[in-house]
Formats: sequence, C-alpha cells, structure tokens
Amino acid sequence: QQVPGYLAAQKALKEKGIDEVLIYCVNDGAVMDAWAKDQGVDGSMVTFLADTRCELTKALDMSLTHPGVMAVLGNLRCKRFALLVVDGTVEAVEVSEGPDDPTGGGDELLMKSCAENMMKHVK
Repeated sequence: QQVPGYLAAQKALKEKGIDEVLIYCVNDGAVMDAWAKDQGVDGSMVTFLADTRCELTKALDMSLTHPGVMAVLGNLRCKRFALLVVDGTVEAVEVSEGPDDPTGGGDELLMKSCAENMMKHVK
C-alpha cells in the first residue's frame, strides 16, 4: 500500500512542494534495487535506499526490537514510519505501530505512514 500510494500521489506531492520520496529498508542494495524495479519507481520521485548496517535506523531511533518480531526475523529491522523533512529539519513523524502490532500491519496503523496522511502535515 505504501509504495503504490506514494507513486499514485506524485502529482499532489509535487503540488505541495515535495521534491523527493525516499524509501529505505534494512537490507542490501541488490534487494532494494530488485524491489524498486518490481514497484516501478524508475523515473518517478521515489528513490529506494538500503540501510545495510542499520546506521540510519539506529540514528533515527526506529529500530524494531519487539521480542516477537525479533524471534522470527532474528536480526534488527526498521519500524514502518514516514518523516516529513523540510530543508534538513524533521517537521513530522508518523510511525505505523501499535502495542500488539509492532509492524503496523493493521489498516488503521498502516495508514499513518502512507502518502495521504503525510500530506496533511505539509504546510
């Protein structure tokens, strides 16, 4: 839902002055390149990046450390979130998570970091 939503909202995002949408995951570059190709982001305002060593995830304090998730995945992952950054300043943060759903899988939780909700923060 998130990547297709940002792709579909490109015109509205541009009209609100958004230059670029960066999507990153704790993964390697090859996986991110394949995912970008699968999602059809080439030529769009969406750029996929890899946080191979979790450096950005840790710096943003967005590590997904829930014991249930860690038991299944085994290694550190990133929370599902969105930031609105204007001229290097974070103006809004939305994290798609809940006490019993740390991955934001429920529709209401998932919507927090989607394009439609993030556009509400753009002045």
